[in-house]
Amino acid sequence: MSVFNRLDHIAILVADTEKALEVFHHKLGFPLVFSEILEDQGVRLTHLDMGSVQLQLVQPLRDDIPLARVLAEKGEGLHHICFYVDDLSRSVDDLRMRGVGCRDALPRSAPHGKKAVFLKPEDTYGVLVELTSPPQQ
Repeated sequence: MSVFNRLDHIAILVADTEKALEVFHHKLGFPLVFSEILEDQGVRLTHLDMGSVQLQLVQPLRDDIPLARVLAEKGEGLHHICFYVDDLSRSVDDLRMRGVGCRDALPRSAPHGKKAVFLKPEDTYGVLVELTSPPQQ
């Protein structure tokens, strides 16, 4: 039985959100949903509507965060996929019991007051997977 409710978003790491919007919003036509800066993480997250799932543009805003190092080493491109769950704590506990570890000791802030955690990519065939849940958790 899956702990995931649905695919929430697909994230692309970008150096410049405005340049990325030229492609994904202006050329491909995906409507802009919102753009938010998470000061505690040093990132700008911009969401575009792709129908049943959103595209998230992730731009590091500081050089001292891991995302800036990833961008410098690997360049722009696909970063992670994110699944929506009803109960983040219960989902993380369930996945741990199944042998899937979590990178985050505690949930991190996410857009619109949501919380999120990243799973260990070594447990998911090298794919970085994020889980996000409603703000009340």
